[in-house]
Amino acid sequence: MLTSPSFSERIASAAGNVGSSGGGAPGAGAKSRLLMTRYKVNADGTTTLEPDQRFEVLINPAEFKHVAGITYAKDKTLGDSAVNAKFSAMNDEKVSFSLVLDGTGVVPRPTRTPRSVKAQLADLHNVTYNYVGTLHEPPHVRLLWGSLIFFGRLESMSTQFTLFKPSGEPLRAKVDLSFTGSTSKREGELVSNRSSPDLSHRVQVREGDTLPLLCQRIYGDPGYYMDVAAFNGLGDFRRLRPGLDLHFPPLE
Repeated sequence: MLTSPSFSERIASAAGNVGSSGGGAPGAGAKSRLLMTRYKVNADGTTTLEPDQRFEVLINPAEFKHVAGITYAKDKTLGDSAVNAKFSAMNDEKVSFSLVLDGTGVVPRPTRTPRSVKAQLADLHNVTYNYVGTLHEPPHVRLLWGSLIFFGRLESMSTQFTLFKPSGEPLRAKVDLSFTGSTSKREGELVSNRSSPDLSHRVQVREGDTLPLLCQRIYGDPGYYMDVAAFNGLGDFRRLRPGLDLHFPPLE
């Protein structure tokens, strides 16, 4: 009669002969482990990793979900049956996955010293969740695993304890994590190409927009407003009607 493998056998198989990503070449068939590292966002938009603030999982996720999206403006006027979707913004990317934290000692560790689930959770919280007093905000986190390189911040964390000692101390936990992408203003502009003056732009006027303000936003110089007005055939550029489509040609 066939018997299903025990939890210890399944966990050992899932963990494999993993090699630490902290240094050294892993052995043949070794697996890299998901690594979470805190980082700082500098004033110029660049990032600096904090290698002493990291969490390396013992058991890789069975799967992860990576979501990206785009927002389009779909404003309709009275009588419209359909509308051409106009680009509005790039949405934040999101990554979510589940981790198993085990404190029974069946999962091989690089140091061969088993750590309690409570200690592992404390390390995970320190890297992804705990408030950073000097910055007055939660930390930024880089996720690194195989082809996944993701910069973001923790959005949610849910922990379910599934095995306990007679004393009530947890021996195993499942942690569901969700991260939202985080980029600096400079990186965001590069992704959306909204700051590129050598590209043609189409903008839908919103309440409060002025032509000099739009030129400043696109070209970095409000002085081009007369040229844009002439290009679009505007008789009165001082009063822009919300919903009006304007074209901003590339700079020569």
